Amino acid sequence: MRALIISAPQTMTVGSWAMPQPGPGEVRVAVAAAGICAGDLYIYTGKNPYVAYPNIGGHEVSGYVEAVGPDVAELSIGDRVVVDPFVSCGRCYPCRIGKRNCCVNLRITGVHVPGGYADFVLTPATHAYKIPDGLSLEKAAFTEPVTVALHACQRAGVTAADDVLVLGCGPIGMVTIDVARAFGARVLAVDVLPQRVETAARLGADGMLSDGNLIKNVLERTNGEGMPVVIEATGVPAVMTQTLDLVAAGGRIVIVGLVGKGVAVPFQGLDFTRKEPTIYGSRTSTPDCFPTSMQLLAEGKIRFPDWATAFPMWEAPAVFADITAHPENVHKGLLIR
Repeated sequence: MRALIISAPQTMTVGSWAMPQPGPGEVRVAVAAAGICAGDLYIYTGKNPYVAYPNIGGHEVSGYVEAVGPDVAELSIGDRVVVDPFVSCGRCYPCRIGKRNCCVNLRITGVHVPGGYADFVLTPATHAYKIPDGLSLEKAAFTEPVTVALHACQRAGVTAADDVLVLGCGPIGMVTIDVARAFGARVLAVDVLPQRVETAARLGADGMLSDGNLIKNVLERTNGEGMPVVIEATGVPAVMTQTLDLVAAGGRIVIVGLVGKGVAVPFQGLDFTRKEPTIYGSRTSTPDCFPTSMQLLAEGKIRFPDWATAFPMWEAPAVFADITAHPENVHKGLLIR
């Protein structure tokens, strides 16, 4: 089969890869569309320490079931599906308590095993979710990032009564705006790039440019109280530190952004006691997020895909090189096979 093969950092070519054969409980999916995520760019640029090369990336995948292995009853050839790329072991403590997203033996399609930047991708049948009628394969490919935002909002317990501050208007920040608004919350979105702030405003958030006076501006806006919910989606340690200054006393902070391994994030210890905030980590999503996220997409409540740029899959080597050199040119990319 054809595949986008990353043989070394910043070296991607269209090449030939062995056709995956479904084993017991597995299905082979003919890829229709696959998103370009920051995680895929980390693999491309060599910044993911867990990746071995050659690698086939792509973990935001939609397509058709093309072949089924033994012991698969819930799916049939031709079913339109979205792939959940996070495959847990089912045995470790997090798995036993229902937090398979925190599995200590987690295997990720597109990181540890070949992903969706190819003609076909292999996945456990339990990780292929049927796409509802009325949702296109192209929009369905955005399901995985929606699940990340949904899980973050669920961690914070976001409701229609909340005012939510989203720090960072990259792809995950943008879709978090959509999900929080779908819950009925009011959203203030912050970024350092004016064009991202403008896009956030078009999604219905109040946009604010981060200009060095963020804490002052947010406190003035909230009569000195701070925001009830702060969702950090930048992965910048200094921004993570600021969340404690931005959150209201008794409020909730969710850290979605990723920092490098071993990077420390300092906090003012006194504020933990004085403000008594609840701070949540948020890692990927849980299985229940996939059907809900597809339904939100099907109902048109998630407008984030409208700002994506589609590219033919086999032009990806040039696309990845361009996005790496000029990240401001593409807000979110989608590869169409």
